[in-house]
Amino acid sequence: MSDAPAGVSSSFMAFLQQAPGHASAWMGAVKGLDEASALDKKTEELAYIAVLAAMRMESGVPFHVASAKAAGATREEVISAILVGLPAAGQGVVASLPAALSAYDSE
Repeated sequence: MSDAPAGVSSSFMAFLQQAPGHASAWMGAVKGLDEASALDKKTEELAYIAVLAAMRMESGVPFHVASAKAAGATREEVISAILVGLPAAGQGVVASLPAALSAYDSE
C-alpha cells in the first residue's frame, strides 16, 4: 500500500481499498459533518488532532497535522492541540507528539 497519499496510514488505505462501499459511506458522513461545522478549517483540524491524541489514535495524526498546517496552523498550535487533553485524558496524549512533529517538520 505504498501508493498512500502523504500522511495517510496503511490501515486507513486498507479500509479504502478493501471495503470501498463502507469507505464511501464513511467518507460521505465525514464530508457532511465537515460541511455542517461552524469551525474554520484550521480550528477544526486542531480540534481533531486533540481528539486523536486523547483517543491515542496516532496513525491519523500525520494526515491531520498536514491539513492543519495547510490551513495555517503553527508548530506551536499543533503541540498545544495535542497537549490540551493532558488534564482530562492523561499523559497518553504525549505519544502523539513524535508523529505530529515529524509530519509538521516534513512538509
